[in-house]
Amino acid sequence: MVLGKVKSLTISFDCLSNSNIPVYSSGDTVSGRICLEVTGEVRVKALKIHARGHAKVRWSESRNAGSNTAYTQNYTEEVEYFNHKDVLVGHARDDDSSEEGLHTIHSGRHEYAFSFELPQIPLATSFEGRHGSVRYWVKAELHRPWLLPVKLKKEFTVFEHIDINTPSLLSPQAGTKEKTLCCWLCTSGPISFSAKIERKGYIPGESILIFAEIENCSSRMVVPKATIYQTQAFYAKGKMKEVRQLVANLRGESLSSGKTETWNGKQLKIPPVSPSILDCSIIRVEYSLMVYVDIPGAVDLFLNLPLVIGTIPLHPFGTRTSSVSSQCSMNMNWLGLTLPERPEAPPSYAEVVTEEERQSSLAPLGACDDFERALPGPLFAYIQEFRFLPPPLYSEV
Repeated sequence: MVLGKVKSLTISFDCLSNSNIPVYSSGDTVSGRICLEVTGEVRVKALKIHARGHAKVRWSESRNAGSNTAYTQNYTEEVEYFNHKDVLVGHARDDDSSEEGLHTIHSGRHEYAFSFELPQIPLATSFEGRHGSVRYWVKAELHRPWLLPVKLKKEFTVFEHIDINTPSLLSPQAGTKEKTLCCWLCTSGPISFSAKIERKGYIPGESILIFAEIENCSSRMVVPKATIYQTQAFYAKGKMKEVRQLVANLRGESLSSGKTETWNGKQLKIPPVSPSILDCSIIRVEYSLMVYVDIPGAVDLFLNLPLVIGTIPLHPFGTRTSSVSSQCSMNMNWLGLTLPERPEAPPSYAEVVTEEERQSSLAPLGACDDFERALPGPLFAYIQEFRFLPPPLYSEV
């Protein structure tokens, strides 16, 4: 009998969204098919799948042990989130000499379904960094007697969702800095600035509205700027390795002595980036907005405002509430507005709205379901993009 040959072995996932991108979260069921195409009859021992999710950290540092001795210290750490194995065809024994229990696959294309559940524990979001990664994958293995197994691995994406509608991420972030420049015995006036953003949480593709006021009373020309930084922290064997990456930046107008500049909602767009990773014990990904004044010949005056890049976008009512409260607070702080000592009590509901108006304004709420289904839309538009961006330029801290 002429033995057949394996023509192809492929893995496909059943996508949960309309974007055709395999994206899952903790507790989801990952399902798909192993497609095997053979020519002629092929005798196999087993067709297995192995699914695994883990975070891994690795880096090396050079050490000196003496005047003429040097060695390399390796730092590694790993966290496993799940490890699932299953046999789709045949048996799990690995005895190559055994001819018992062989399964014959006839010529043609064959599909074998698989499924498994992700654990309910918080899972770190899929990530690729300079000194570590968080990866989730499924591997198919076709075992035949007296031959090397045919193997194929395919990754899928996991998101640990971060809802930016939580109160802590909707709170405005603000700060004020001032600096006086000295040159020998001469002292110039101060450089001062205040900066504020509407909230702490954003998703990729959103624009951060920056409200700032910069006053230059020094004798030098200064330039206000703003940047978004991503900070990756890797932990292993009690040590930490940190990498900082520039994500986006903008530049204001140069300010000569005695000039003032106001940013009334200057926009800085967040590019496609990985969400924040806050719950992994060996990898942490954080973001910050740095608003600063570039001072030639002196240390820059800067202000760091923490950011969280989430996965669930802002609800419409959250946008309005955040914007109104932020704008009101800005006006009160910077324009000197104050509340009256004894504000009037608001009118009652019955005084403003009659019963007829109330009944006529009631409308069905059937559109809520469509809104909830559409929530992940802005996020999925960026999943493919940030996962396959070219490697960025890094600066190690």
